[in-house]
Amino acid sequence: MRRYILVGAGGFGREVMPLARAQFRREIAAGEADIHFAVEDQHLPNLCETNGVPIISLRQACGLPGEIHFNVAIADSKIRERIAAYCLAAGMAPFSIEAASTLDLAANQIGAGAVFCPFTIVTANVRIGRFFHANFYSYVGHDCEIGDFVTFGPSVRCNGNIRIEDHAYIATGAMLHPGSRTSPLVIGQAAVVGIGAVVLSNVPAGATVFGNPARQFPKAA
Repeated sequence: MRRYILVGAGGFGREVMPLARAQFRREIAAGEADIHFAVEDQHLPNLCETNGVPIISLRQACGLPGEIHFNVAIADSKIRERIAAYCLAAGMAPFSIEAASTLDLAANQIGAGAVFCPFTIVTANVRIGRFFHANFYSYVGHDCEIGDFVTFGPSVRCNGNIRIEDHAYIATGAMLHPGSRTSPLVIGQAAVVGIGAVVLSNVPAGATVFGNPARQFPKAA
C-alpha cells in the first residue's frame, strides 16, 4: 500500500489536495494507495477530516505501514524546509503535485516536492530546486534558475534568464523583467517581491521590494 501524505490542511493545502487526489485517483480507486492530510501535533484540529480527507498527525503519518510519500503545502518556506527535513529523516519520499493543466514544455529540470497549481507554465531549459510552489496562473520563462523552497503567488510572471535564490517569495501578480544569458536578473536569497511589483533590476538577499518600478522597502531604524 502506498500512502500519500500532504502536510498542511490550511487554505493552500485544501486547494492542493484535489490536485493530488486527481493525480493518484486510479491507485486510490484500485485500493493500492490512500491519501491523508497531516499536521504537526500541536496544530492537530478537533476535526478528524476536512473536505472528505482524513487528517492525522505528522507523527502518526511517520508510523503508517507501507510506502510513504509526502509533500508540504505550506507557504512559509522555512517551515516547509523544516517539515521536509523531518519527513526525509523519517524515511518518507517526496512526491510532486502537478495539475492536469500545467505545461512543462522542453528540457526542464524540476526538483522533488514541487507543487504546480492549475494553469502554470514552465517553458524551456529551466532549472528549479526542491519544494517549489507555483500558484495559479504562474509562469517561468526560458533559461531561468530557481533555488530551493521558492514560492510564487498566483499570476507571477518570471520571464527569461532570471535567477531566483533559495527561500525567495514572489507575491501575486509580480512581473520580473527578463535578464540575459550573460547578465541574468537576480532575486536574492530570502528576498520578498511584493504584490504587483514590476522588478527591473536585481533584488538583494533579504530585501523586500514593491511598486512599479519595484523599489526596496526601507528597514525600520
